[in-house]
Amino acid sequence: MAKPFASWTDKMADPAPAFEEIEDVSSFPDSNLFVCLTSDKGLCGGVNSVITRQMRRACALLDEAGKSYKVLVFGEKGRAQLRRLFPESMAGAITDAEAPHNFSTAAAVAKLAAKEGVDATHIVYNEFVSAISYTTRLATLAPLLKEGEAEPMPEYEFEPDNKNEIMVDLYEYLLTSKIYYGLMESATSEQSSRMNAMENASKNAGELIDKLTLQYNRARQARITTELIEIISGASALEG
Repeated sequence: MAKPFASWTDKMADPAPAFEEIEDVSSFPDSNLFVCLTSDKGLCGGVNSVITRQMRRACALLDEAGKSYKVLVFGEKGRAQLRRLFPESMAGAITDAEAPHNFSTAAAVAKLAAKEGVDATHIVYNEFVSAISYTTRLATLAPLLKEGEAEPMPEYEFEPDNKNEIMVDLYEYLLTSKIYYGLMESATSEQSSRMNAMENASKNAGELIDKLTLQYNRARQARITTELIEIISGASALEG
């Protein structure tokens, strides 16, 4: 449902690249906000740790370039990990949100993000690929209030002349739609990763049970053999 819902945003923003492919931050503006979409629950493989790892790498590059950043986290697992890495850059955290997430949840996150007043907002999320894989992506959105050659929609006229107000509202809706898409993709990736994690855990537990059962049977057989030898030895001694 998220893909067709957010398809219109592809015309308003650049495609979201894989986070791990970003090696150069020269195109990033001076002030940035990262909205990291993680989960509230664990036991779901590396969906949260991969975001933390990529954030550590990207923020190190921004520090080297002398650019500022803030971090807004959605999800308890991400908050617990990222606040240890960026205690002074945390803009806030949203945890224990009611599931399944809906557009109102995304709007609440977007409202907090819009208040930061940064040059660009980067949404970090896991995009579902298949039942066994996902890709961590970085979707970047910049405010639509621009002038000169960068002015959005120059071919349109607005009546009454309230283009700035419309651009602010459109940006908030664009941000909300992108966050909603990220929440849906992250939730799908989380559940598929949890299924794989539980399947692997069950497989490992079964192998451990088989190994311990074999070990137990060997020890039991050895004890029985020892007792039989003692009984036979004792009987032979009495006959002799």
